[in-house]
Amino acid sequence: MTLAINAHFYVPYAQHDEANSLETLQVRTAGAPELLIPEVERVVATVAPDLPVFDVETMTDALNTLAGLLIFKIGAALAAAFGILGIILATVGVYGVISYVASQRTHEIGIRMALGAHSQDILRMILGQGIVIVGAGLTIGLAAAFSAAHVVRNFVTVSATDPLTYLIVSATLTLVAVLACYIPARRATKVDPMVALRYE
Repeated sequence: MTLAINAHFYVPYAQHDEANSLETLQVRTAGAPELLIPEVERVVATVAPDLPVFDVETMTDALNTLAGLLIFKIGAALAAAFGILGIILATVGVYGVISYVASQRTHEIGIRMALGAHSQDILRMILGQGIVIVGAGLTIGLAAAFSAAHVVRNFVTVSATDPLTYLIVSATLTLVAVLACYIPARRATKVDPMVALRYE
């Protein structure tokens, strides 16, 4: 293991390049900080009348700029919007697939019900098929997320393989997907066996 040591040297304050230097004064206050701005400007003008003072603002205002945390807030809002859009598309997709599968098996469902299958059996059959699809998608998604974790490691504040994050996301997606499967599965249990037997 090699240790890189960069060269550093100290520059006395008196030799600092004043033409290109900007000094920042941070003041902590127990009350509302915006009320202290005129007082800070007055004190600085008293101590150093020739010193120009500009961009006096509270820390909250300073952080809510593009140079502060605003860009991260915008990024987080966009990520949340894309995440919500993604889960809506996933829900619609799962619902559509299970609805199509259930409609394709209408004749089979009619035969099963005519032979004595209960609605719970039909519900379990359709829901089970949906859960298999959801489980396969979740497994592939988790594997892809773990493989891509090293790429995003430097862009997230938590661990890229944080187990709690994976658990919460997996549980949320599973719950939404199971609900999307339940609606067409429940509808399939309402099929009239005589109508289903005549279904083409």
